Amino acid sequence: MLMTGEQYIESLRKMNTRVYMFGEKIDNWVDHPIIRPSINCVAITYDLAQDPEYADLMTVKSNLTGETINRFGHLHQSTDDLKNKVKMQRLCGQKTAGCFQRCVGMDAFNAMFSTTYEIDQKYGTKYHDNFVNFLKMVQEKDLVVDGAMTDPKGDRGLAPSAQKDPDVFVHIKEYREDGIVVSGAKTHQTGSINSHWHIVMPTQAMREEDKDFAVAFALPTDAEGLYMVYGRQSCDTRKMEEGADIDLGNAKFGGQEALVVFDDVFIPNEYIFLKGEYDFAGMLVERFAGYHRQSYGGCKVGVGDVLIGAAALAAEYNGAQKASHIKDKLIEMTHLNETLYCCGIACSAEGQATAAGNYQIDLLLANVCKQNITRFPYEIVRLAEDIAGGLMVTMPSETDFKSDMKVGKNGETIGEICNKFFAGSPACTTEERQRIMRLIENMCLGASAVGYRTESMHGAGSPQAQRIMIQRQGNIEGKKALAKAIAGIK
Repeated sequence: MLMTGEQYIESLRKMNTRVYMFGEKIDNWVDHPIIRPSINCVAITYDLAQDPEYADLMTVKSNLTGETINRFGHLHQSTDDLKNKVKMQRLCGQKTAGCFQRCVGMDAFNAMFSTTYEIDQKYGTKYHDNFVNFLKMVQEKDLVVDGAMTDPKGDRGLAPSAQKDPDVFVHIKEYREDGIVVSGAKTHQTGSINSHWHIVMPTQAMREEDKDFAVAFALPTDAEGLYMVYGRQSCDTRKMEEGADIDLGNAKFGGQEALVVFDDVFIPNEYIFLKGEYDFAGMLVERFAGYHRQSYGGCKVGVGDVLIGAAALAAEYNGAQKASHIKDKLIEMTHLNETLYCCGIACSAEGQATAAGNYQIDLLLANVCKQNITRFPYEIVRLAEDIAGGLMVTMPSETDFKSDMKVGKNGETIGEICNKFFAGSPACTTEERQRIMRLIENMCLGASAVGYRTESMHGAGSPQAQRIMIQRQGNIEGKKALAKAIAGIK
């Protein structure tokens, strides 16, 4: 069953998800002005699937059930599927200018499917069957699932089992015949509050002494003992101002991150996908990271499309659109953005089937894609800020622009004065100029920076994580052999 965006929102109301923010429990978190934009961002992934114009991209036939499902719940069956994933993510980024939060679940599905298959092949476990049954349920109900990987980590110089407080890594605290009890936390979790379920994965390769930390499982977001502390963002309290609109920049959509805490949570056997097989923790991490680094070649490009458009409008509204340096900066922004898209498509086109049958991207190219994402959006943001000018961070509030308080000698109001002195080109009204400046501020510095600029650096792993994978996958020995052959060295 394909849900609509409204049905998705209503499904969240039926959950007993425990959310805390600003030191208080948020009972009606679905309608909270800070949280709701991120929910709207997820809802668009449902509405686009209902739109005939985008149905071919947003939906696909499930290889598990044969039914039409949302592509965010799909196991990739070909390189075309991998490319369509990137195209879908670009579309969603264009429609929201933010983080639509379902990518982590989709990437976890595909990493978990192939990894559990190979664990079962070696150890005779039943993890793959567990996962397939779980994913069938997710597909049939059209659910949002958060992929939770990043642990707090504590002292980065120590292994999980050597930490003073074991809770800085999610771990198995108790083994039972009918399941396990887990404790710990996951940090920076995208869309966790807005998800129906979570898939929890280890955050790094493990050794035998860390086997209690080598655990993967699924659980509902409102499971007993699970709660979340909402991560605040720059300018977030603007959303709580009465009548806030223009100052928000992106009034409808936004991203979401949270600290997810597992306070002695029971996980039944049927939802366990890894339980102590430490030698497969690294494989799961590597595959999930590869898929998620591919994702950034789509979502960040779509958001970049919006920012480039906003910068072009800012130039027009400033009356500077004909300047050669403005044209050149827009060209450079487009060049950088399309280069990122090329990387996302390239690692998809070079994908290959796993032993389990679903398709995996080219890991080297996926890591190159994400390495570029840690750099190019920062230059795109710099150029956007250059084009927009200082007004994007010095402009009075929309309340001032609407104020009827008289302050001028001739009886002018604050609103009239602001509208007079912040007018730009005849191509726009002062309000339109306000709106585009606030959108650029939002995307470069404000709440949407979480879904674009800052997340480009740390999402799907830090830059060094990609460089480690590039070193592993770069085949330097093979390249040395090529050089020896050309140079005549035996």
